[in-house]
Amino acid sequence: MNRLMIAVIACALAAPAMAEVVVVANPKAAEASMTKDQVAQFFLGKSSAMTPVDQAEGAPIRAEFYKKVTDKDASQVKALWSKLVFTGKATMPKEAADSAAVKKAVAADPKAIGYIDKAAVDGTVKVLYTAP
Repeated sequence: MNRLMIAVIACALAAPAMAEVVVVANPKAAEASMTKDQVAQFFLGKSSAMTPVDQAEGAPIRAEFYKKVTDKDASQVKALWSKLVFTGKATMPKEAADSAAVKKAVAADPKAIGYIDKAAVDGTVKVLYTAP
């Protein structure tokens, strides 16, 4: 029994810490909340009602966000955006270096939508969706 408990604790400590991802917008945005599908529309180029702000390519939170919200990995999303840009149907989302930069961009633009680590949320942004 003790060996089992030790093994469980060891596995829990060895698991990588996953950030809790939240989708944020400017506090003046009309939307109070969004569904996963609504958020995915902006980050997959299917809607231009809001301006998506992406995290840096290769950032762990970016991969986690796309996996949880769009059910696609970051390379699939990049390929999709490349096709949209190549065909002239969209322009690439703005890219910010980290959660602080996304928060700053969203706070400055009432039409911007981004995703950040939940720990970075403050009064400058409004949480629209929390990825499970």
